[in-house]
Amino acid sequence: MKSTATAPIWVCASSHQRPWLRCPKPKTLKPPPNKKRKNTMPTVLKNISEIRRFFHRNEDPIYFISATNFNLLGLDEWVKNFKYICYIDCYGGKHPNVFCPSEQPHAEFQSIEDINNYLLQHKEVIDFIKRRGGKPKFVFLMFDEETERLSKELGAEVWFPKAKLRTSMDNKIETVRIGNKAGVPSVPNVLAEVKSYEDLQKTCEKAGIGHDLVLQSAFGDSGHTTFFIKSEADFRRHEHEIIGEGEIKIMKRIDCRGSAIEACATKEGTIVGPLMTELVGFKELTPYRGGWCGNEILSTAFPPKVRQKARELTFKFGEQLRKEGYRGYFELDFLIDKKTGDLWLGELNPRITGASSMTNHAAFAHADAPLFLFHLLEFSKKKFDLDTTELNDRWANPDMIDSWSQMVIKHTEDNVDICTAAPETGIYKMLEDGRVVFDRFDYHRRAVESENEAFFLQIMQPGSYRYEGADIGILVTRGRSMTKNFQLNERAKKWIHGIKQTVDGKALPVANAGPAIAEPAFKIL
Repeated sequence: MKSTATAPIWVCASSHQRPWLRCPKPKTLKPPPNKKRKNTMPTVLKNISEIRRFFHRNEDPIYFISATNFNLLGLDEWVKNFKYICYIDCYGGKHPNVFCPSEQPHAEFQSIEDINNYLLQHKEVIDFIKRRGGKPKFVFLMFDEETERLSKELGAEVWFPKAKLRTSMDNKIETVRIGNKAGVPSVPNVLAEVKSYEDLQKTCEKAGIGHDLVLQSAFGDSGHTTFFIKSEADFRRHEHEIIGEGEIKIMKRIDCRGSAIEACATKEGTIVGPLMTELVGFKELTPYRGGWCGNEILSTAFPPKVRQKARELTFKFGEQLRKEGYRGYFELDFLIDKKTGDLWLGELNPRITGASSMTNHAAFAHADAPLFLFHLLEFSKKKFDLDTTELNDRWANPDMIDSWSQMVIKHTEDNVDICTAAPETGIYKMLEDGRVVFDRFDYHRRAVESENEAFFLQIMQPGSYRYEGADIGILVTRGRSMTKNFQLNERAKKWIHGIKQTVDGKALPVANAGPAIAEPAFKIL
């Protein structure tokens, strides 16, 4: 039978109700011309919202390259295409934005710069960067001119001032001079080369600073290069680290509390973060007298006048840094005299620091933006017009500061062995009997729900050497870790003890037990 089918009838959606209505056959829709998407980002960023959106849409890959990602923990949540390239895998491969290459033979590391230069020459790192493409930008905790050369070979920009300038700013002697120019006073001191104990005494008598002294060499970590000298016996213990070191900062010893404050020098002015306490020299945390071992951030740690004075001095110092040609992130240590409340400049760190994680996770950072975002903005070449005075005033509000503390836990016993067990990264709970137990994996401190929980970041790993001063990890808790008198509180001591109880080690093989293993002369955080 011959088919009687006719051309198809196109029916409107309502044609089942009104079959006599017929729609015309739709025309084939042609795609619109392939026009380049219009960039809606303003030419000049004028407020926090636009700055946040700028980084939310960032296309160029940005890498933080260091031993661990601790210093800029969580920044990947603010900046699109932000990745960490690290020597130590603190997360067992579970962090989506941390890349750790396999171990390759290398010379013994003498500095963080050595670690970074090793990473930049590692084939897996080079392949990873090239595979992701774009115009890579690098940020570091520490770097040198070799790091800059290797970065250039990879076609990357280093988003920090030149290593040569940063090194000159890092000189503790130069810090005093910059502070003097800015009107930021240091503890009464004299800058001089020390040739003998007798020479030291004469220098101090001439300067009128007495003989109860604190000496600091031009470079180095406070736990290794700060010397407390009250007698000839004290001097003899450290003379090999003092004589021949060139100009030394010789300070009158004062009874003080340590504090830290971070800031960022931008073309629009210096942006200042909150004043933090410093944990220094606690024997439960570090074997080094005078060694930094943590921070607290809370609005009531210091009187309002002290907080405001610290902010004013930091702003003045930042403005002087801009005149010196430095821009970007920096940190100042202030010494607060317990008797008078006077603030004295301790030292400058022209970089991010071990306290940066605290600054960039404070309440103001979540309300506006992390301080380090302004560092990236400064180097991005993107134009911005920001009222830094208004921003600083807002960040000075106590409501912009919540209460957290971090403790850097080191192995404090005078022995060397091999670590066989170490606490993994994640959330830990303190039980009613004081025991500390692992609860769940996480890579962010915001997962901490109460003061009975803490976030721990693993540094020491099974198979590594455990020696006096080796970093076990960082513990981050809500609330204070110190008393009002700036001593470790009982809760902090329980946390430290609980974490250390989960670390174990075994003796070195007999063949390796002879020569002592030298501890590194640098900290990796």
